Amino acid sequence: MFKADWPAPLNVKTAISTREGGVSLPPYDGLNLGSHVDDRPEAVAQNRQLFKQQAKMPAEPLWLNQVHGKDCVVLEQTDFSVGPFTADASTTKTKGLVSAVLTADCLPVLFCDVSGTQVAAAHAGWRGLVDGVLEQTLAQFPEPNNVMAWLGPAIGPTAFEVGDEVRLAFIEKNAKADAAFVAVPNKTGKWLADLYQLALLRLNACGVSQVYGGGFCTYTNSQDFYSYRRDGQTGRMASCIWIE
Repeated sequence: MFKADWPAPLNVKTAISTREGGVSLPPYDGLNLGSHVDDRPEAVAQNRQLFKQQAKMPAEPLWLNQVHGKDCVVLEQTDFSVGPFTADASTTKTKGLVSAVLTADCLPVLFCDVSGTQVAAAHAGWRGLVDGVLEQTLAQFPEPNNVMAWLGPAIGPTAFEVGDEVRLAFIEKNAKADAAFVAVPNKTGKWLADLYQLALLRLNACGVSQVYGGGFCTYTNSQDFYSYRRDGQTGRMASCIWIE
């Protein structure tokens, strides 16, 4: 487990899991926090409890049913017996509520305002990025230009191979996205995509200039991170944020 390296207000707390520790057996070896990947439910429950204790969280993270969409749910109360919410981002101004997203190659993005009164977490795979999950999340903040963002562990720009349709989908939304794609030698119609650069473009366009993190690669770092593209059947990491 580690924390986001960013100049957030002191009352804003973060916790990002790795695959190390935990009780899950192969192919989920370690601290799998995803309940939807056919791991043993009792192992996932134990891992979630271990992670919560290790991170000193004030409550159980509010896990989402993620669907690679753009919806952002506003968390306002502590009773979520109706859940989980189907969404790919959550935000809250309520102290002690933990926003969380699960990933294993997709990009987790954590947000807070500079006064430490609102936080959010978003799950941004390429589909969510194209459709505007970061924009939808920022729309929940009164002043996006007073928001900072942290980019967590995702598949890196040397490993994320995509087809023409992915590249064109981004360029249609923003011509500058072309710079985030490098042609794969000897593979017509194949490109290496930089999720971090694509996210930065979207954040900057919304007025967010304070962007931190990035530089991870879940695909190449098998010791620390799960990667769906590398392993197929695998676990999930969590990126969490809350107001103390």
